[in-house]
Amino acid sequence: MNDVFITGAAGFIGGHTVREFLAQGWHVLALIHRRTSDELKELAKTGCVTLVHGDVTDRETIASALRGRRLDAIVHCAGRASDVGRKRAFSAVNIESVKNLTALARELSVPRFVFVSSTDVYGLRDFHGEDEGDLSPADRPCNPYPWSKIEAEKWIMEDLPPDRWAIVRPAAVWGANDPTMTRRVIDFLGNTPRLVFFGKWHGRNRWPLAHVRNTAAAIFVATTMPQAAGCPFNVLDNEWTSVDEFFRIVGAVYYPDKTFKSVTLPCWLMRLPAALITLISNMLALDVPFMDPSSYALKTVSSNLDFSNQCMRALFRAAGRDVVTRAEGISEMRDGREE
Repeated sequence: MNDVFITGAAGFIGGHTVREFLAQGWHVLALIHRRTSDELKELAKTGCVTLVHGDVTDRETIASALRGRRLDAIVHCAGRASDVGRKRAFSAVNIESVKNLTALARELSVPRFVFVSSTDVYGLRDFHGEDEGDLSPADRPCNPYPWSKIEAEKWIMEDLPPDRWAIVRPAAVWGANDPTMTRRVIDFLGNTPRLVFFGKWHGRNRWPLAHVRNTAAAIFVATTMPQAAGCPFNVLDNEWTSVDEFFRIVGAVYYPDKTFKSVTLPCWLMRLPAALITLISNMLALDVPFMDPSSYALKTVSSNLDFSNQCMRALFRAAGRDVVTRAEGISEMRDGREE
């Protein structure tokens, strides 16, 4: 049986990644820090999951738990993902953790190190279906989050040989019981009579969705497929979904009796309020902004984030994997709401 060490195993992406590897017959060493889940606790009782308690930035604690084991892969899902926060906070969690884990990968001769990055590394502007060959990380990222992912990617590429690493770049991860991005949309829709869009696109710009099960499958493919090594690839759903469409999809599931009209405001009108929201959130050291939009969120929802997923589709075809459809994701959200 193959062994994989997964960080962030109690998180949304990490939890689905644990399920994916278990479904493929792997044994999982699951790193948990502040919280775990009832599911992980139950899985640990069966022996298919071994819980490892520790902070991803604490190299010695993790090393002591892993030494003496033969690992087939390390999958790094843990990290700080937020549109607010100071650079040092992102550096500690998103960069130093990578340095610790690549050192362990070398020490333990782990064949594959998989890093979960983000399409945010490309920056926030209008894109028009570019694939990985046409894209490169932004030279001057406008937020500490993409900056930290870019620096982490650079370290991996310099510290490990190309056949020993793989990088997946999910876009906006969504799915049933998503506590982050989808939850923010749900909360926003619950408190507004209108959909509010910003800028020239009037909500018709692409929101680059990546269903969480597609993300977990991409991570598994990146771990096991030789052609995934040394080549970062985007993770997106096949369907082209606009900001307006996604808001209405979520609204139809969680607020079926509510009708949403829309209004579009110029970006300049919100730049100062968004900057103040960001400033206050940073001063209070919040993990998420106290209200929307932050400066980064404003730029995100007013940009056309239209990336290609052709590399992912090619890898899925080679692995005999199907891409989860938007309709399947919506059905799962409805089922999750009814539970």
